[in-house]
Amino acid sequence: MTATPAPVSATRSRILVIEDEPSVAAFVRAALERHGYEVTSSSSAVEGLRLLALHDFRGVISDFRTPGGITGSDVHDWLQRHRPEMATRIIFITGDTASDETIALLALAGTPCVEKPFRVQQLIDAVEKTIGKP
Repeated sequence: MTATPAPVSATRSRILVIEDEPSVAAFVRAALERHGYEVTSSSSAVEGLRLLALHDFRGVISDFRTPGGITGSDVHDWLQRHRPEMATRIIFITGDTASDETIALLALAGTPCVEKPFRVQQLIDAVEKTIGKP
């Protein structure tokens, strides 16, 4: 797929949130919107990759484990191959930092990770540092 970027003004503060838990997705959306970001949500990494192929985003916040067999690490790999300018603007959120597999994948990706449960300020600090202020 060839991405057709949206005008810069439309994407200046738009973040893609990939999260399959509705309550977490709503929490993240509300926190980001209160701080001036626009949010597009996806409940799976499969859908998130489709959105990334079709639209321009300033950054991505992705659950590390989502349904459909695609991990946040896979999203990061896709960004490196297809949208390299965004590969440094992804943040993982996860509740699974205890498993050896998750720890290894997070280390390999080398991207910031916010562990669930998290406070709004933890998320906003990571977003401002990794993606930028709105």
